[in-house]
Amino acid sequence: MSVYDAVEIESLQGGPANLSQYRGKAVLIVNVASKCGLTPQYAGLERLQETYGPRGFTVLGVPCNQFMGQEPGTSAEIAEFCSATYGVTFPMTEKVDVNGDGRHPLYQRLVTAADAEGHTGDIRWNFEKILLDTSGNAVARFSPQTEPESPEMVAAIEAALPA
Repeated sequence: MSVYDAVEIESLQGGPANLSQYRGKAVLIVNVASKCGLTPQYAGLERLQETYGPRGFTVLGVPCNQFMGQEPGTSAEIAEFCSATYGVTFPMTEKVDVNGDGRHPLYQRLVTAADAEGHTGDIRWNFEKILLDTSGNAVARFSPQTEPESPEMVAAIEAALPA
């Protein structure tokens, strides 16, 4: 079963995020935070959304407050910050834990993916990125420091887009 069938998560605005709506699309899942040194990556993530969205792609932001409390806001505060500061249009989920005993089931499935250096397991920091293919399988993982529009990320996204 893919994450689309097996995982339930709420949207940032409340109510089910309905992951099954992404079946047939490439999805870049990113654990995000508003008060991190990497927060400016929101701009690059939004540009990816604008560039590849029409071709069957979406970014899915997943707020997380596990790394030095860098996402302390409420859902409304997070949504306002992302919209007002970075013009974010891509979907976002509720704030969840990505590591530890309370790790959300979505991340229980995602952390088995390896990055280019072979890292699997715990998410290392805000803005770690995991790319899903059109069937919901993790096909690439990128470190938090990898810029959204880096050549390696763009190549992976283009390879994962629907035919």
